[in-house]
Amino acid sequence: MASTTAKPATGKLGIMVVGLGAVSTTFITGVLMARKGLAKPVGSTTQYDRIRVGRGENKKYLKVDEIVSMPKLDDIVFAAWDVYPDNAYESAIHAEVLKKEDIEPVRDELLAIKPLKAAFDHNYAKRLDGDNVKQCATRWDMVEQLREDIRRFKAESGAERIVVLWAASTEIYVAPDMKYHGTLATLEQAMKDNETAYIAPSMCYAYAALQEDAPFIMGAPNTTVDIPAMWELADQKKLPIAGKDFKTGQTLVKSGFAPIIGTRMLGLSGWFSTNILGNRDGLVLDEPANFRTKEVSKLSTLESILVAEKQPDLYTNYFHKVRINYYPPRNDNKEGWDNIDIFGWMGYPMQIKINFLCRDSILAAPLCLDLCLLIDLAHRAGRYGTQRFLSFFLKSPMHDYTKDEVPVNHLFQQYVMLKNAIREMGGYEADEEID
Repeated sequence: MASTTAKPATGKLGIMVVGLGAVSTTFITGVLMARKGLAKPVGSTTQYDRIRVGRGENKKYLKVDEIVSMPKLDDIVFAAWDVYPDNAYESAIHAEVLKKEDIEPVRDELLAIKPLKAAFDHNYAKRLDGDNVKQCATRWDMVEQLREDIRRFKAESGAERIVVLWAASTEIYVAPDMKYHGTLATLEQAMKDNETAYIAPSMCYAYAALQEDAPFIMGAPNTTVDIPAMWELADQKKLPIAGKDFKTGQTLVKSGFAPIIGTRMLGLSGWFSTNILGNRDGLVLDEPANFRTKEVSKLSTLESILVAEKQPDLYTNYFHKVRINYYPPRNDNKEGWDNIDIFGWMGYPMQIKINFLCRDSILAAPLCLDLCLLIDLAHRAGRYGTQRFLSFFLKSPMHDYTKDEVPVNHLFQQYVMLKNAIREMGGYEADEEID
């Protein structure tokens, strides 16, 4: 929906993170270190990017916080839920993403972040077996306990506003079922009836957040807020939602490289993507039902960029395959390998191979910061419902599939959407078009 100019970012912003693993502790530690001047928030659009506003003689390039009112890093307070009882310091050490010397200067602040008991169902992540878990009679009871957590944290921290961010593992795939997910009323009834096969724990987090005036971000490929019932609740509460799945390694490459093939009018025969990953996310994704959720997310990117209906000579019947392999020796250092079979003039074949040796949490951490700050901005600007401008940061952007909407996956078109939204919320003209 159209926004108005955003209200000022006054007071503290509370960020409540679901999951206190590698991604979350890297994010939190980086923010704490950056505000002490001991690290740089590299990779963060909100901290580094300059966006043009105005045209001609009025043109100028401004940082995001010069266009719109944004919280300072000092204004952020953190809380988390996790199935394991380790505090943020212990979890950061165990994650083995950051060097100890990059954690020790903020040790006391990390020690103070003790995870709340998680709303958890072992059937949704069979490879996780922590005991820091709520005892819930029903999914509705789960919701009520989460709402109480949010209220208590807001009161105790003095936060003026709260954002809830899912940075936990991928749940097993839950296909949208309109009998349970079609309306807010049917969703609530399913929670009360304890329909555990249709109501994932993540849905309880999202529902609780929205009921407590907190925007919700889905950083995994879970179905969660990508159902009409949640869209209805977001509209009713006038709250922004965003999802799904952080766009970090291979899909970032795909959403940026596929436009090269399309722009040069080259043909595509096949694109094979495989990953090796050894952290907790890799462990969970080694379960076929959990991988299915991720596969749906990763496969969706290419098909909306290189479209057969637009160029039948070039993009008809190409083969697209994605694989993720759990490989403990790599821990958080993920390797994404892409083999791309293309064809050119007169149909002659060529190949492209991309090998991205990335650090999953190092790429995800700035996305966590940007998503939290920007969804808070959207809330202050009166925007609600699915925030499509945040698709720049997300692997499988939410869209209204009930109306056959096609999501924008083209990285540079997503960047235009992002810049236009920031301009608009800063009172400037949203003056770039997507061709």
